[in-house]
Amino acid sequence: MNVLLIAVGLFLLILSSILIFSYNALVSLRESLKKNWGNIDVILKQRFDEIPQLVKVCESYVNYEKNMVDKILSSRADYMNCDSIKGKIIKSNELVSGLNGLIGLGEDNLELKSNQNFLQIQVRLSELESKLTSRREFYNDSVYLYNSRIQQIPDVFIARLLGYEEEALFIVEKNEKVLNLKIG
Repeated sequence: MNVLLIAVGLFLLILSSILIFSYNALVSLRESLKKNWGNIDVILKQRFDEIPQLVKVCESYVNYEKNMVDKILSSRADYMNCDSIKGKIIKSNELVSGLNGLIGLGEDNLELKSNQNFLQIQVRLSELESKLTSRREFYNDSVYLYNSRIQQIPDVFIARLLGYEEEALFIVEKNEKVLNLKIG
Protein backbone atom coordinates (compact mmCIF):
# COMPACT_ATOMS: atom_id res chain seq x y z
CA MET A 1 0.00 0.00 0.00
CA ASN A 2 2.82 2.41 0.88
CA VAL A 3 4.54 1.64 -2.42
CA LEU A 4 1.34 2.44 -4.32
CA LEU A 5 0.92 5.76 -2.47
CA ILE A 6 4.56 6.64 -3.11
CA ALA A 7 4.18 5.76 -6.82
CA VAL A 8 0.99 7.84 -7.15
CA GLY A 9 2.59 10.72 -5.24
CA LEU A 10 5.70 10.55 -7.41
CA PHE A 11 3.55 10.45 -10.56
CA LEU A 12 1.56 13.50 -9.43
CA LEU A 13 4.77 15.33 -8.55
CA ILE A 14 6.27 14.63 -11.97
CA LEU A 15 3.02 15.54 -13.75
CA SER A 16 2.64 18.80 -11.84
CA SER A 17 6.32 19.65 -12.48
CA ILE A 18 5.83 19.08 -16.23
CA LEU A 19 2.68 21.23 -16.24
CA ILE A 20 4.33 24.04 -14.29
CA PHE A 21 7.41 23.99 -16.52
CA SER A 22 5.25 23.94 -19.64
CA TYR A 23 3.03 26.78 -18.39
CA ASN A 24 6.02 28.94 -17.48
CA ALA A 25 7.69 28.30 -20.83
CA LEU A 26 4.54 29.25 -22.74
CA VAL A 27 4.09 32.43 -20.71
CA SER A 28 7.72 33.33 -21.32
CA LEU A 29 7.35 32.81 -25.08
CA ARG A 30 4.15 34.83 -25.14
CA GLU A 31 5.77 37.73 -23.28
CA SER A 32 8.81 37.60 -25.57
CA LEU A 33 6.47 37.80 -28.54
CA LYS A 34 4.75 40.87 -27.05
CA LYS A 35 8.08 42.54 -26.32
CA ASN A 36 9.38 41.92 -29.83
CA TRP A 37 6.16 43.24 -31.35
CA GLY A 38 6.42 46.29 -29.10
CA ASN A 39 9.88 46.96 -30.54
CA ILE A 40 8.44 46.84 -34.06
CA ASP A 41 5.50 49.00 -33.05
CA VAL A 42 7.87 51.72 -31.84
CA ILE A 43 9.65 51.84 -35.21
CA LEU A 44 6.39 51.79 -37.17
CA LYS A 45 5.04 54.67 -35.09
CA GLN A 46 8.26 56.60 -35.70
CA ARG A 47 7.87 55.94 -39.42
CA PHE A 48 4.26 57.11 -39.27
CA ASP A 49 5.32 60.26 -37.44
CA GLU A 50 7.43 61.18 -40.47
CA ILE A 51 4.45 61.00 -42.84
CA PRO A 52 2.84 64.39 -42.09
CA GLN A 53 6.23 66.09 -42.58
CA LEU A 54 6.79 64.24 -45.87
CA VAL A 55 3.32 65.16 -47.10
CA LYS A 56 3.81 68.80 -46.10
CA VAL A 57 7.15 69.05 -47.90
CA CYS A 58 5.83 67.34 -51.02
CA GLU A 59 2.64 69.45 -51.13
CA SER A 60 4.59 72.64 -51.50
CA TYR A 61 6.69 71.41 -54.42
CA VAL A 62 4.78 69.01 -56.62
CA ASN A 63 1.34 68.42 -57.95
CA TYR A 64 0.73 65.39 -55.82
CA GLU A 65 -2.16 63.01 -56.19
CA LYS A 66 -4.67 63.81 -53.48
CA ASN A 67 -5.93 60.20 -53.50
CA MET A 68 -2.42 58.93 -52.73
CA VAL A 69 -1.99 61.31 -49.80
CA ASP A 70 -5.48 60.54 -48.49
CA LYS A 71 -4.73 56.80 -48.66
CA ILE A 72 -1.44 57.28 -46.78
CA LEU A 73 -3.03 59.39 -44.07
CA SER A 74 -5.98 56.99 -43.80
CA SER A 75 -3.66 53.98 -43.47
CA ARG A 76 -1.71 55.82 -40.79
CA ALA A 77 -4.89 56.56 -38.83
CA ASP A 78 -6.14 52.99 -39.27
CA TYR A 79 -2.84 51.64 -37.94
CA MET A 80 -2.96 53.85 -34.87
CA ASN A 81 -6.54 52.69 -34.13
CA CYS A 82 -5.87 49.01 -34.77
CA ASP A 83 -5.80 46.70 -31.76
CA SER A 84 -4.56 43.43 -33.27
CA ILE A 85 -1.03 42.67 -34.38
CA LYS A 86 -2.30 41.02 -37.56
CA GLY A 87 -4.30 44.15 -38.38
CA LYS A 88 -1.32 46.39 -37.71
CA ILE A 89 0.83 44.27 -40.03
CA ILE A 90 -1.76 44.62 -42.81
CA LYS A 91 -2.12 48.39 -42.31
CA SER A 92 1.65 48.85 -42.21
CA ASN A 93 2.04 46.99 -45.50
CA GLU A 94 -0.76 49.04 -47.10
CA LEU A 95 0.97 52.23 -46.12
CA VAL A 96 4.30 51.35 -47.67
CA SER A 97 3.13 51.39 -51.30
CA GLY A 98 1.68 54.86 -50.77
CA LEU A 99 4.88 56.06 -49.14
CA ASN A 100 6.95 54.73 -52.02
CA GLY A 101 4.64 56.51 -54.48
CA LEU A 102 4.96 59.80 -52.64
CA ILE A 103 8.73 59.48 -52.42
CA GLY A 104 8.76 58.60 -56.12
CA LEU A 105 6.95 61.85 -56.90
CA GLY A 106 9.61 63.69 -54.94
CA GLU A 107 12.38 61.87 -56.78
CA ASP A 108 10.92 63.03 -60.11
CA ASN A 109 10.94 66.67 -59.04
CA LEU A 110 14.45 68.16 -59.12
CA GLU A 111 13.56 71.09 -56.88
CA LEU A 112 12.07 68.82 -54.22
CA LYS A 113 14.88 66.30 -54.63
CA SER A 114 17.34 69.01 -53.55
CA ASN A 115 15.18 70.19 -50.64
CA GLN A 116 16.97 69.61 -47.34
CA ASN A 117 13.80 68.65 -45.46
CA PHE A 118 12.89 66.07 -48.10
CA LEU A 119 16.38 64.60 -48.00
CA GLN A 120 16.34 64.41 -44.19
CA ILE A 121 13.00 62.62 -44.23
CA GLN A 122 14.35 60.17 -46.82
CA VAL A 123 17.38 59.44 -44.66
CA ARG A 124 15.21 59.04 -41.57
CA LEU A 125 12.82 56.66 -43.35
CA SER A 126 15.75 54.64 -44.64
CA GLU A 127 17.23 54.36 -41.13
CA LEU A 128 13.87 53.32 -39.71
CA GLU A 129 13.44 50.69 -42.42
CA SER A 130 16.84 49.24 -41.56
CA LYS A 131 15.91 49.03 -37.86
CA LEU A 132 12.53 47.58 -38.74
CA THR A 133 14.13 44.82 -40.79
CA SER A 134 16.26 43.58 -37.90
CA ARG A 135 13.41 43.83 -35.40
CA ARG A 136 11.11 41.99 -37.80
CA GLU A 137 13.60 39.11 -37.80
CA PHE A 138 13.51 38.89 -33.99
CA TYR A 139 9.73 39.04 -34.00
CA ASN A 140 9.40 36.33 -36.64
CA ASP A 141 11.82 34.11 -34.70
CA SER A 142 9.64 34.58 -31.61
CA VAL A 143 6.51 33.78 -33.60
CA TYR A 144 8.11 30.62 -34.97
CA LEU A 145 9.13 29.42 -31.49
CA TYR A 146 5.77 30.30 -30.00
CA ASN A 147 3.72 28.71 -32.80
CA SER A 148 5.85 25.56 -32.67
CA ARG A 149 5.61 25.27 -28.92
CA ILE A 150 1.82 25.66 -28.68
CA GLN A 151 1.46 22.70 -31.05
CA GLN A 152 3.74 20.35 -29.12
CA ILE A 153 2.68 17.88 -26.47
CA PRO A 154 2.16 18.60 -23.56
CA ASP A 155 2.14 22.34 -24.28
CA VAL A 156 -0.78 22.05 -26.69
CA PHE A 157 -3.12 21.20 -23.82
CA ILE A 158 -2.05 24.14 -21.69
CA ALA A 159 -2.08 26.47 -24.71
CA ARG A 160 -5.67 25.49 -25.46
CA LEU A 161 -6.67 26.06 -21.83
CA LEU A 162 -5.06 29.52 -21.94
CA GLY A 163 -6.64 30.32 -25.31
CA TYR A 164 -3.29 30.77 -27.02
CA GLU A 165 -3.59 30.79 -30.80
CA GLU A 166 -1.05 30.90 -33.58
CA GLU A 167 0.39 34.31 -34.34
CA ALA A 168 1.06 35.68 -37.83
CA LEU A 169 4.56 36.27 -39.13
CA PHE A 170 5.41 39.81 -40.18
CA ILE A 171 6.27 39.25 -43.82
CA VAL A 172 6.84 42.15 -46.18
CA GLU A 173 7.34 41.71 -49.90
CA LYS A 174 10.50 43.27 -51.29
CA ASN A 175 8.54 45.76 -53.37
CA GLU A 176 6.63 46.85 -50.24
CA LYS A 177 9.71 47.95 -48.30
CA VAL A 178 10.50 51.63 -48.00
CA LEU A 179 13.98 50.97 -49.26
CA ASN A 180 13.29 52.39 -52.68
CA LEU A 181 14.94 55.56 -51.43
CA LYS A 182 17.60 57.05 -53.64
CA ILE A 183 19.57 59.10 -51.20
CA GLY A 184 22.16 61.48 -52.48
